[in-house]
Order: sequence, then C-alpha cells, then structure tokens
Amino acid sequence: MTWWPYVRLAAAVLGAAAITRQAWLAIGNALAADTEWGSHLPTVVVNFFSYFTILSNLVAVIALAIGGIWMLRHRRSTDLEPAWLATILVCASSYMIVTGIVYNILLRNIPLAGLSDVWTNETLHVVMPLVMLLDVLFAPRRRGLPWSALWIVAAFPIVWAGYTLVRGEHITSPLYGRPWWYPYPFLDPHQVPAGYVGVAGYILGIAAVIVGVGAFVVWIGRRRGIRS
Repeated sequence: MTWWPYVRLAAAVLGAAAITRQAWLAIGNALAADTEWGSHLPTVVVNFFSYFTILSNLVAVIALAIGGIWMLRHRRSTDLEPAWLATILVCASSYMIVTGIVYNILLRNIPLAGLSDVWTNETLHVVMPLVMLLDVLFAPRRRGLPWSALWIVAAFPIVWAGYTLVRGEHITSPLYGRPWWYPYPFLDPHQVPAGYVGVAGYILGIAAVIVGVGAFVVWIGRRRGIRS
C-alpha cells in the first residue's frame, strides 16, 4: 500500500493538532481563572500532561510520524520495519485502543466543563484509536515481535498509575479548588466507593484490558509479519 505512509503522517498531524487545541484550552482556562489555584499555570500544564489520553496520543503521534517517514524513506525496498519501530507502534497502538475503550465505557457521558470541545474530544478518544487499530490490522511490512514485548507495553501504564496516585493528594484542583486532583474520576479515592480499594479494582481491571489489548496487538503482528 504505497499510500499508507501518507495515512500515518496525516493522522500524526491530526493528532498533534488536537493535542495543541486541548493544550490551548487548558492554558486559556488558567489565564482566565480568578482563583490562585485555577490560575497557577505550572500546575495546569503538568496536569495536562498527566492525562493518559494526552500521553498515549503523544506516543501515537510520534510513532505515526516516525513510521510514516520510515516507510517513505524505504519505499523502494521490501524491508520489514525495524524491531525498535515495531515496539513503539505496538505500545502506541495498545495505549490508544485502550484509551478508546475506557473513554467510551467510563467517560463518554461526563460533561466537558470547558476542558475540551467536541472535535478535540472525539479526535483524541475515537478517531486516533481507530487509526491505530487500522494500522495494526492493515499497515504493510509489519514485524512480529516476541511475546516478551508485553512487558514493555505494560511498563508505562504501571509507572503512570503510580505517579497519578502519589501526586493526586498533593495537587489542588484548578477547577474546583479541592485539595486533591486526579485526571479521571475512577482514580479518585474521594469519589470511588470504598476509596483506594475501589480505585485498586479499577486499576486492576484497566491493567487487564491493557495486557489483553497488548496481547492482541502482538498476536496480530506475529500473524501478519515476520517474527523477530
């Protein structure tokens, strides 16, 4: 498919535009806030990059851009993608597919409250996950990775969950002024029934989804490509 690198590059531009738009909205809210906690720009910026959605989309944008450029540079050869690129794509695809699943099951009906708009929200949570799923299923010249790649897939979400739980109790919510802030309601022990026990249940459930999706992505890659 000679047009696939252009699909990857177009999706990378779209994802980058949606992330930029989302960042602009977050910064604009901070600049317009009339409270000390709402206008504290460093906290708002760090909060922005604490969302799994934003981080997974960043990984996807980078993976798609590198993958598209690599395909263009090697369009006259039949080489499979290198193992390092295949690993990045497996991680990006797994995180984005999970982002789409979690958003549509747990978060779709939560009001945006000025934190996003419809175009940005749907691009980051629906369009980009679908693009990454299609990349898994149809992108040419895929390399199959060993099952041990699942450890790499799981590493980032584990670190992110630990970071989120440790940081959450020490950050004042820019929107509500509460003395805690968590990026998602299902990670907030103040909102989830049974507190940290309930949060642990959500984390275990999402971890199982991440491992399951990662296994699916690796399996598809092993069936479609040459195993490394």
